[in-house]
This record gives sequence, C-alpha cells and structure tokens, in this order.
Amino acid sequence: MTAISAQVASFGDATALRTLIGAEALVSEWLTVDQEKVNRFAEATDDHQWIHVDPERARRESPFGGAIAHGFLTLSLIPGLLARTIAFKQRMGVNYGLNRVRFMSPVLVGSSLRAKFAVESVTDVDSGGVQVVWNVTVERQGSERPVCVAEFITRHYF
Repeated sequence: MTAISAQVASFGDATALRTLIGAEALVSEWLTVDQEKVNRFAEATDDHQWIHVDPERARRESPFGGAIAHGFLTLSLIPGLLARTIAFKQRMGVNYGLNRVRFMSPVLVGSSLRAKFAVESVTDVDSGGVQVVWNVTVERQGSERPVCVAEFITRHYF
C-alpha cells in the first residue's frame, strides 16, 4: 500500500470521510519519543519498570541496548498523531476503542515514530455520528518492521 505523505487533510462531513475507504493511507509527521516523555508516562500510569525509566540499567541489562518506551505509550500516541494528520471540522470526536493491537518491535528512547492511517470502514451511528475503523501502522524511522499495528475506532459528530 502506498501512502500520502505527511500533510494535514481536512474533513467536514461523513461523505468526505467515506472517500478514504480503500484509499491510500494518510501519514503523520515524525514524532520523537524522548526519555522525558517516557518518564511522564511512567508517572501517569504508575509503571516504573526499569526497562523504561532507568536508561543506564537498561543499557547494561536489557536485550535492547537501552531504555524503551512503554507499549501503551506507543499506543497512546495514535490519537495525537491522527489529530496532526487530519483536521476534523466537527462538533465532537471521541476515541471509541480498539479491536486489535500488536506491539511488533520495541521503541528505543530517542526513536522517531510516525503513523499510517488507512480507513477500513465508516458507518452511521446514533445521534447523527459516524464510526470510523482505522488500520493504523506505527513505524520507527530507520526500521522496516512496524512498532505497533492497531485497529483503532473513532466516532465523529459533524
């Protein structure tokens, strides 16, 4: 699958979103995951495992050669990367959930990530909204293997 390079696309109604079904993936800009971001995530989630928050120990003892981001930190970046890729002209949008998530490879602290968003479906839901199922692939710069693949579900009310 090819992809449209990082630029902000704008969608103001369900009809426009439906044009993305089966279209090329939209691609976010790169985002660097630094130690400060990892530490803030550890504080917010109470997950202080040394492989994330102790870079020296992780360099010495982990199989990855350094500290890595939490898998759930990587996953939590998806909504923000989507917002940087698509401008929704809507009354409200919500994250509705996930159907499938896999963490395919580690994210070493200092890595730059981007996401590819391909629309699988757009269906009508109550209160005049639409539900979008996105096939998301999060990539690490310089790596052929994705770090995360997810089926991400959002709802939009225009």
